[in-house]
Parts: sequence; structure tokens; C-alpha cells
Amino acid sequence: MNNLGKNIKASVLSPIFQFLRDSRAVGIVLIVCTVISLILANSPWREQYIGFFNTLFDPSGGHHLEYKGLHLPNSWLLWINDGFMALFFFLVGMEIKRELTVGELASLRKSLLPVLAAVGGMLFPALIFLIFNAGTDFNHGWGIPMATDIAFSLGILSLLGNRVPLSLKIFLTALAIIDDLGAILTIAIFYTDELHAVYLYIGGGIFALLLLFNYLKVKRLLFYFIPGIVLWYCIFNSGIHATIAGVLLAFCIPLDKIHTLEHNLHDPVNFLIMPVFALANTAIQFPPDVLHAFTHSVSFGVVCGLVLGKPLGIFLLCFLAVKLKLASLPTGTNWKQLWGVGMIAGVGFTMSIFIATLAFNEAEIQVISVMSVILASVLAALAGFIFLKTLSRVQNKNAQ
Repeated sequence: MNNLGKNIKASVLSPIFQFLRDSRAVGIVLIVCTVISLILANSPWREQYIGFFNTLFDPSGGHHLEYKGLHLPNSWLLWINDGFMALFFFLVGMEIKRELTVGELASLRKSLLPVLAAVGGMLFPALIFLIFNAGTDFNHGWGIPMATDIAFSLGILSLLGNRVPLSLKIFLTALAIIDDLGAILTIAIFYTDELHAVYLYIGGGIFALLLLFNYLKVKRLLFYFIPGIVLWYCIFNSGIHATIAGVLLAFCIPLDKIHTLEHNLHDPVNFLIMPVFALANTAIQFPPDVLHAFTHSVSFGVVCGLVLGKPLGIFLLCFLAVKLKLASLPTGTNWKQLWGVGMIAGVGFTMSIFIATLAFNEAEIQVISVMSVILASVLAALAGFIFLKTLSRVQNKNAQ
């Protein structure tokens, strides 16, 4: 019986664990959740499905739930976006800190090319969006096409295996991390509603305390997590998006604790929180005329920004940096491969959808935005994958 149990574990659980460790798995899970969400949101059960995420704990409505004097999110959707996603940003924040201190971004020489690539990959999509929406009520959505989804983009690149040099994968990772930092700053500065000074000051004091703990080399994580929860509460009520608390807390965590925390949080964040986020935020009911949604100026701005603006901005700023001898191409790569990676960087998904939920209040425009992000991400992923695979085949044929 014990041997049978071991055989079942070996034959069933081991492949599952291998799948979870695979960098492609996150992207696959998110795609499946998105498809399920879209099907349910447009099925006979759509009202129950969409209604579940928007269930209010407080019948009076509003953004907050009053509970024993506390102001908390009042629906599952808000708990997911403002609460659980703070853990996603906490994980991203630790990745950023690690890379800035001991990783690929630790020196100016190492970081300059991906930094410039990320800047170009944010500016060009935003400008393209504004070209389509300048002078309209929708120009506030310029931040939507700026983002690159780390999990999806690296998942697509990993499908190419050894057809893509390791240095190019490291370049995309660094670019996506810097891109996430830019998206976080964009949310904090430009997608913040009315500020409440008292909560902001208290949150600032707690952040200063956490920095002091780090400076004094306090190692027990309990001294960071308990104030971190209070920090989240203050940021949530300050008017700044609550997920920023996750990033602020991450920057205070001792560097020698980050690796363990990243390891422990990787699976819960990537295989629980992000799929739930996808289920909740892609639960959109298609309008009667789906094609009409893709002829909206917001749709043009998002799709063109991600599919065209991303590779164009990344390529041009990298080209200038190399020609001016400020940086060099990643080892063993060429310009065509860099263009292909730029195309894959147009997969915005998680962060782009997240910004879309902040940029617009109107349900119709949110639907158009999310649909456009999904379409653009699919187009960017397919175009980049096909381009790099074809390029690899041609290069191998020429080398023979």
C-alpha cells in the first residue's frame, strides 16, 4: 500500500510540481483563467458570476466597508485588487530590490541598456495612445499600454528554448522589472484619487520606521509584517492605491531574507493570487457588437501602443545607446533578436489590465480597455514568438 502511494505520488504529483516550477506554467494558468472567465461572463450564469465579484458587504455601497471603526474594501473585487494584489506587488518589489542591489541592475554598465529599453518601451506606447485620444475624455488611459507582463513575456520566450540566447532572456527580465517599477510609479503619481493627509502622514511614519528597522539590521520578519499591514491600511485610506504598500514594504525587507520570501511566495502569488485576479478582472460581458469595441479610439491606442509602440520604443533607444557607445548589445545577440524581444514585451496583460481598472470609471470603457489589452497581448505574443522562431530557423539554415 505504501509502495502504491509512492507510485501515485511519483506519477501524479511529480509532474504537477515540475509544471509549477516551469516558467511557462504561470502564463498557461493565466490564459486558462482568462478563457474561463470570458466564457462564464458571457454565459447564462453571467449575472451570478460577475455579481459574485461585485458583491457588497455593505449594502450602502461605496468603496469602503465600515467594520468596528475600520475602513476596508467592501467587495471581493476590491479585496482582490487592493488587498491580495498587494502581495503580488510585494513580490515584484523584492525582485526589483534584489536586482538593484546584487543583480542585473546593480551597476550602471549592466543596467543602462535595459533601463533605456524600458523607458522607450513606456514612452512610445503612451505617446501612441495619446495620438489616438488627445483632446478626448479618454486621454487619462495613456498608462495602460506602458506595461510589460513579466510572467507572460518570459513564458512566451521560454517556449523558444535554446533558440534564444540566455543573455536575451536576462535582458527581457531586467527590462520587465524596470517596466514594472515605472508602472508602479505611474499608478502612485497619476492614478491616485483624492489624498487624505492624515493617513498619508501616518503611512509615511510607518514606512520610516520600517526603514529604521532595516538600517538597524532587524532580522525578524514579524517586525516588518505587522507594521506592513498597518501601512497597507493607511495607504488604502490615503487615496494612493493600496498595492503601493506592497512595494514600500518590499524595499524595507533585509536583503538576506528576500530569497527565502520570494521562494515561499512564488507559488501562492503566481498560481493563486494572479489567477484569481484574472478571473475577476477579465469577467467582462461582450457588447452586442464586439467589433465596434475594437474601433474605439481607446482600443486603437491600447493595441497600437502595445503591439507597435513597445518594440519601436525599445529598439530605437537601444539602437541610440549602442551607436553612442553608452551600452552594448547582450552577449551573443543581434538587432533582429532584440526587435523580436521588443515585440514580446508588448504582452501587457496583468499590469495593463490593472491600470485599466484605475484609469476609467465608466464600465463600458473599462470593458473596451480590458478587451483591447487581451487582444494586444495575444497579437504581441504570437508575432514575437513566430518572428523569433522563424529567425532562429533562418539563422541555423544559413550556419549550415
